[in-house]
Amino acid sequence: MQESPFEPTDSYAKGSTEQALLDITIGADFSATVARFGDREALVERATGRRWTYSELDAEVDAVALGLLALGVGTGDRVGIWAPNCAEWVFVQYATAKIGALLVNINPAYRTHELAFVVKQSGLRALVAVPEFKGSSYADMIDAIRAESPALVDVVLIGAPSWESLIDAGRAGDLSRLDEIGAGLSPDDPINIQYTSGTTGFPKGATLSHRNILNNGFFVGELIAYSEQDRVCIPVPFYHCFGMVMGNLGATSHGAAMIIPAPAFDPVLTLAAVAAEHCTSLYGVPTMFIAMLNDPSFDEWDLSSLRTGIMAGSPCPAETMRQVIERMGAREICICYGMTETSPVSMQTRLDDGFEVRVATVGSVHPHLEIKMTDPETGKVLPRGEIGEFCTRGYSVMLGYWDQPDKTAETIDADGWLHTGDLGMMDADGNVSITGRIKDLVLRGGENIYPREIEEFLLTHPDILDVQVIGVPDPKYGEELMAWVRMKPGTTVLDAASVKQFSTGRLAHYKIPRYVHIVDEFPMTVTGKVRKVEMRESALELLGL
Repeated sequence: MQESPFEPTDSYAKGSTEQALLDITIGADFSATVARFGDREALVERATGRRWTYSELDAEVDAVALGLLALGVGTGDRVGIWAPNCAEWVFVQYATAKIGALLVNINPAYRTHELAFVVKQSGLRALVAVPEFKGSSYADMIDAIRAESPALVDVVLIGAPSWESLIDAGRAGDLSRLDEIGAGLSPDDPINIQYTSGTTGFPKGATLSHRNILNNGFFVGELIAYSEQDRVCIPVPFYHCFGMVMGNLGATSHGAAMIIPAPAFDPVLTLAAVAAEHCTSLYGVPTMFIAMLNDPSFDEWDLSSLRTGIMAGSPCPAETMRQVIERMGAREICICYGMTETSPVSMQTRLDDGFEVRVATVGSVHPHLEIKMTDPETGKVLPRGEIGEFCTRGYSVMLGYWDQPDKTAETIDADGWLHTGDLGMMDADGNVSITGRIKDLVLRGGENIYPREIEEFLLTHPDILDVQVIGVPDPKYGEELMAWVRMKPGTTVLDAASVKQFSTGRLAHYKIPRYVHIVDEFPMTVTGKVRKVEMRESALELLGL
């Protein structure tokens, strides 16, 4: 047995391998769940009141799969899905997996420029979309880009005649074809392309295999003790890993039910779904939980069925976590950390972790993965307790960026380690605190300042609802701190002087924000990540820099 090159005091950890990885395709795993739990409820769409058992869901998935085959879609072809959360999204997800076509997730917020890029870059063969959403005509935008998308042969609009034709052709198809195709698929085949948020430049298409996302969803569910008894409320978007992997695959790999509260996040509709559907698990990014907890109707909803859930997508404020446990009753809520390129989860808190671990860290390494914190300049593994770049290796690391080997090589090194660009610190027990992004680190007068520390402190102010801290240019110190603050309703608006008064004696002087900017909302990606790049650009204008 080869000895580990790492010392016990190194910021390195390896996940348990006691429970084997699933060595099957998504389609095979789904079929196994249908065989075990066919009569149990699998999917609920609250907006329309539609419901499916696992057997009924399987029939819908097979119809879509055979319908795609009838269009001429084959294994390895790319099929786009451009829609908010709906039952048809789930049908297409599992149908493409059964025939070995790559599902290309398209952000519902995209418009013609971004749509054209993704369609062309992925070589999309077919596109399934809603005709319109939130007043935007998806059909018109698709028409506008078809001339520059020569590979795009078929467009199917959900609820329109083209969708009905697809389903009719599928219901008349030969089910044995799916068995034949499934027998020829490998867990290592690419099955999904997810485009990164693209906060700078064009997004990159993280290409993921059956093994990547099936196992990640499965182990996320295992670590929060999912079974066929669970009912998972999924208000996070399906087009992102949080929805389709941690949500859908996490549920179907355990026979749990997927509950779609609404096409897009709405705090009241989400609370209503948890209450009416007796959900045991609730997902969300911190801003979603903050919105639910602060909704005037919060106390009207019976959330007593909640046992667990996942808060992820961006750093989770300790006070928000405390309220989710105490007021929502989700006593087994956990934190997950990861990124699209890692399918997505690398770290997760455990059910038996104490409160401090759950609010101060992102937990410990996931099964079958390795992690380390390294010096960003030298690549050397740092001792525990020191801040370095979070790197991970294992089954969850993407196959690469679609048709961009150069970008892939910039992210995954020759030894298979994926460099996240996030800064983290590992404690003696192997739990990791994420302190920010390398590019978010503020250098003020020779001092390294981690915005996350300042944000956590300012959240203890009784009038502050949420806060984000960025660095802005300064001629004397190189950079100064600026806090963007969302105030609690009915509170006095803060200024830099009042923040300084609150912080003096409790924070080192160089960590006290020089500038304070009050806002109603932060600029966000659809996945709930704060766009600090956009905040910095706005700050330059605000400060006349």
